[in-house]
Amino acid sequence: MKLTFRSTTALALAMGLAAPAFAGMDEAKAFLDAEIGDLSTLSRADQEAEMQWFLDAAAPMEGMEIKVVSETITTHEYESQVLAPAFEAITGIKVTHDLIGEGDVVEKLQTQMQSGENIYDAYVNDSDLIGTHWRYQQARSLTDWMANAGADVTSPTLDLDDFIGTQFTTGPDGDLYQLPDQQFANLYWFRYDWFTDPKSMADFKEAYGYDLGVPVNWSAYEDIAEFFTGRDMSYAGGPDSGVFGNMDYGKKDPSLGWRYTDAWMSMAGMGDKGEPNGLPVDEWGVRVNDKSQPVGSCMARGGATNAPAAVYAVEKAIEWLQKYTPPAAQGMTFGEAGPVPSQGNIAQQMFMYTTFVPSLVEEGLPVMNDDGTPKWRLAPSPHGAYWEEGMKIGYQDVGSWTLLKSTPDDRAKAAWLYAQFVTSKTVDVKKSHIGLTFIRESSIAHDSFTERAPKLGGLVEFYRSPARVQWSPTGTNIPDYPKLAQLWWQNIGDAMSGAKTAQEALDSLCADQEKVLERLERAGVQGELGPVMNEEVDPAEWLAKSGAPKAKLDNEDPEPMTVNYDELIASWQ
Repeated sequence: MKLTFRSTTALALAMGLAAPAFAGMDEAKAFLDAEIGDLSTLSRADQEAEMQWFLDAAAPMEGMEIKVVSETITTHEYESQVLAPAFEAITGIKVTHDLIGEGDVVEKLQTQMQSGENIYDAYVNDSDLIGTHWRYQQARSLTDWMANAGADVTSPTLDLDDFIGTQFTTGPDGDLYQLPDQQFANLYWFRYDWFTDPKSMADFKEAYGYDLGVPVNWSAYEDIAEFFTGRDMSYAGGPDSGVFGNMDYGKKDPSLGWRYTDAWMSMAGMGDKGEPNGLPVDEWGVRVNDKSQPVGSCMARGGATNAPAAVYAVEKAIEWLQKYTPPAAQGMTFGEAGPVPSQGNIAQQMFMYTTFVPSLVEEGLPVMNDDGTPKWRLAPSPHGAYWEEGMKIGYQDVGSWTLLKSTPDDRAKAAWLYAQFVTSKTVDVKKSHIGLTFIRESSIAHDSFTERAPKLGGLVEFYRSPARVQWSPTGTNIPDYPKLAQLWWQNIGDAMSGAKTAQEALDSLCADQEKVLERLERAGVQGELGPVMNEEVDPAEWLAKSGAPKAKLDNEDPEPMTVNYDELIASWQ
């Protein structure tokens, strides 16, 4: 019988014997043999050295039980089901790693922040909350933690410089507040086999006068959506009916808010230039002053949430949902819509959360070739009419370990060890292969991903490219993510359902956001970091200035542009 890393304990219990004494390094070696092998950037000797450090650092905490939580995605399922038991076997610290919905994670976090009750010892929550954590100061500054109270449990091989997402988890004060655990982007997805088929290319060129390719702007995306919707694709191995040129979702649900803040509005061109986020106006339309204090969301205060670019963004999404998308999508959530392209009747999708890639590369799917390569590819998302060079072009989700100050130090130390274990160089390459949610530069560069790249449709090429920095999470302009995020799906849901026009819904949204900002200002709970609202003026004053909010364009349908996918990938090399 081949023994796994938990075999000695399991075998003893199965035979009715007392569990053997805590094994530590023996269990670590068994784990490395059974689970990691050569899927690591470290040599076997360095893997063992890293495991020995965890074992030694955890010695004072052997027997402790802690609870951590994350949303339910493939990466975290692997952590909960494989890495947490391995960590317990090696260190003697029992970890209950709960998996719940993303909205529930935020709710639990918010409850702990408000009550001070220690619900979880650590959270994997999105770096979208960086502005919240920096202002409320209820999350531990990891910079301070690693230098002081947590110094004895901070791994010498953590290597923060190797993480690709720490710029998103750093506050304006320069402190790191969250440690990236998984990261994925929203990218353009399309059927490469259909786009490169000679008949498709010839028919498209005849109909639209330019080459079928990866759309650079929304004008081209719309033409391509129109071209494929209802088209008989049987000549290219697709269905003879039921083909659609767009995929999206529209149910009035919390995930509808993410669909716009992550980062549809910046793709349309609503905000200002800047990396990783537009300043002074971000993709939520919130303006900040030179001290990073929010000063408004509506145009009358210099914000852009209800500006012409935002209206254009919402109207385009609704139009394409109605014209070029499966009718059932209007009643779908993010999770329900994600796997639909794998069914083989979708030609393109404006943004595909790459966390769905594992479900798109399964053997036997209509979108997979017999040799294990995909019929689809990933490319940069096209931008809207208001977008300008220097703006962010898409969203990256960075689920990150967060330690709240309400967690007792001893429990925070144990949780910090676990957080470092599941992001360690020993395990990260294997974890990256499971979930395809890269966090380390060294893992992205690993030879195993060079070998696997042809089977991942451009995902590896994207993460190795210089273009990656134009995709970023919500930035530091947002002072209270949990309170503001819920306003988006509620208001935009009214536009999606037809209860309000896009302008009416966005006017309501920006007004609701400003009510929250005003309450924060009055309460003073964020001190000198909190909102200081601008006086309202005629929006025309702001629209006459440079940057966001931007005046309505005379032409919101500029000349369509496409690019050859293979030439695009070659330019990244």
